[in-house]
Amino acid sequence: QVRLVESGGGLVQPGGSLRLSCAASGSGPTFFIMGWYRQVPGHQREVVATISNATSFTYYADSVKGRFTISWDRAKNTLDLQMHSLKPEDTAVYYCTANLNIWGQGTQVTVSS
Repeated sequence: QVRLVESGGGLVQPGGSLRLSCAASGSGPTFFIMGWYRQVPGHQREVVATISNATSFTYYADSVKGRFTISWDRAKNTLDLQMHSLKPEDTAVYYCTANLNIWGQGTQVTVSS
């Protein structure tokens, strides 16, 4: 069974940077697409960025384009999200996903002065 574990969340000031990591372990289906989603209490979970395993094609939500970068290290089975120029509205629990049906437990990102 595949397990995803996120790390790297925390408190950062507006304009700051954070790097989230997601370690995949265990045996399971082939990963076709990996991604990061986020959720604020009372709101639906929303896509932040995704990456295709076969083509490395990336997709970013408009709200994070130019500020966030997603990357997938196939050798280490690690999915990263580099976040720059963070804004208070980026505050959320960030979830790693594999194939959009396997999810990590989430890591809190808080952007506040």
